[in-house]
Amino acid sequence: MTSRSRTFFKGAAFGAAAVLLLLWLFPALVPGGARGPVDGAALPTLERIRRAGVARVGFANEAPYAYLDPKTGRLTGESPEIARVVLERLGVAKIQGVLTEFGALIPGLKAGRFDVIAAGMYITPPRCAEVAFSNPTYGIGEALVVRAGNPRGLHSYADVAARSDATLGVVTGAIEREDALKSGIRPAQLQVFPDAITALEAVSAGRVDAYGGTSLTVNTLLAHAANPALERAAPFTDPVIDGKTARGYGAFAFRKSDDALRVAFDRELAQFVGSAAHEALVKPFGFGPSELPGAATAAALCAPGKAK
Repeated sequence: MTSRSRTFFKGAAFGAAAVLLLLWLFPALVPGGARGPVDGAALPTLERIRRAGVARVGFANEAPYAYLDPKTGRLTGESPEIARVVLERLGVAKIQGVLTEFGALIPGLKAGRFDVIAAGMYITPPRCAEVAFSNPTYGIGEALVVRAGNPRGLHSYADVAARSDATLGVVTGAIEREDALKSGIRPAQLQVFPDAITALEAVSAGRVDAYGGTSLTVNTLLAHAANPALERAAPFTDPVIDGKTARGYGAFAFRKSDDALRVAFDRELAQFVGSAAHEALVKPFGFGPSELPGAATAAALCAPGKAK
């Protein structure tokens, strides 16, 4: 090989290395290129998921809000099914579920593990400080699971608070823990579980006296468990928080930097929620006219001091 040829190849190698270094330092030079979490991608999230044809959704495997069908393995529930409809209208053909513990959903979203939380998450002011919510898709109250015959006579959070030796199970990151504390239940009376199924098993085994969850969660869990040792406490009085009867409003959550995606999502939700198609879609999950969110909005629910 001549000295001229060696010089050429050395120069070409140096040039290629320089180009690779520039692309590594400045990934935006590559169409759609980026390093790090999704939130730092070169393309806005809405445009990126449209191009990819798929959006990743975080969920916590809690029926009837978002869960894997045990027979088919399909991600289903009120939230994923609505997400499919809305995202398809936005030009995104598919969703990909990312299973996450409920308490890790917001950190996972912010870290870029997925594009949207589709888990029926309640809108609350503390959560609003971290993520941006869509307008709600439903509104519901709460309930207690107790052992058959309700031996401790628990019909409200106030009943648990009145018995110093009574214990209540709640799911990590769920609003029920906050409501319980505001209802006078002491921290020592609470046991936190990673998911609703584990909490239900704890009631059955006598490790806690009751499990607090949404009325729909409780109904779904009891129907699937078919455990004669468990029942829903009846009657049940919803907690009164900050002078108002507690009612949870569930919605989708987005990174605050993804405002374009949230606005587009809300626009489609406004056309869909309350329609005949929406009613038919969520009916199998136990949602009906009484669970519609009415005039509730994310802006109002995010305001400090507002009902959840």
